[in-house]
Amino acid sequence: MPRKKYSEEQIITKLRQIEVMVGQGRSLEESCRAIEIRPGMYYRWKRKYGGMQIDQARRYKELERENARLKKLVADLSLDNAMLKEVASGNF
Repeated sequence: MPRKKYSEEQIITKLRQIEVMVGQGRSLEESCRAIEIRPGMYYRWKRKYGGMQIDQARRYKELERENARLKKLVADLSLDNAMLKEVASGNF
């Protein structure tokens, strides 16, 4: 069975659906089967997205992208700085 890639909005929606089903008395395994995910995936999603609203998940993803971009900039600037120090000391 091919793996599906879910967006943050879809994950939060599925988590809420499972919570409603469990609240209605269905078991967690039965609820996960109805939503077509594995219980392990539910627990992984719950750990990462549990209690988040959809707009919070979007902001979280945006911050992750910005953080990755800034890390790359810092690495580039550190490399430039190291090269300039080598040239300034005359060890080129």
